[in-house]
Amino acid sequence: MLQFKIIPVTKFQQNCSLFWCDKTKHAVVIDPGGDLDLILAAISEQGLTLKKVLLTHAHIDHAGATKLLAEHFNVPIEGPHKEDQFWIDLIPQQKEMFGFSMADTFMPDRWLDQGDKVTFGDIELEVYFCPGHTPGHVVFFHRGSRLAQVGDVIFKGSIGRTDFPRGDQATLIHSIRENLFPLGNDVRFIPGHGPMSTFGEERRNNPYVSDNAH
Repeated sequence: MLQFKIIPVTKFQQNCSLFWCDKTKHAVVIDPGGDLDLILAAISEQGLTLKKVLLTHAHIDHAGATKLLAEHFNVPIEGPHKEDQFWIDLIPQQKEMFGFSMADTFMPDRWLDQGDKVTFGDIELEVYFCPGHTPGHVVFFHRGSRLAQVGDVIFKGSIGRTDFPRGDQATLIHSIRENLFPLGNDVRFIPGHGPMSTFGEERRNNPYVSDNAH
């Protein structure tokens, strides 16, 4: 069975997620933006073996500590989609702009795309390509527990910003309505920032993508 812990990191309080298989204790970290000590402590507290680092997208508050974490455990990096390569290349500039002390560029061991699967222990995550906030954003979905890690695609009551380079609001709304909402109203999601919600709640109440929004 999938277990998870949300670890808010960086001054942006980004929801880094620790997912693990309770049978094998194999784990992944999704979006290690920074505060490596907090991430390492959470892995240690649960007695887990880290197998992979996963990325929804390559903005620095989600990807800043990727290289450090992957090298610390000698594990592969999977994600995001290859269209976010330019954001990885921009990490040094992002670091300067947002005042991050430790962040390095890296090369993912595997780019991800719609329909891909990511496995660790007895857990399989489905990959959904959801551009708009960034052009290479992906979402991870665990069908068994009806749980998604959506990064900055959708939030409780809001959606991701699209005023960054190569962001596009129409594309983002299409990603949410056509790729995520069909997974089911009961699906709970962990957003990149803020509290969890469900797709059903957002279909009812989110002013950007509710069934009544235009």
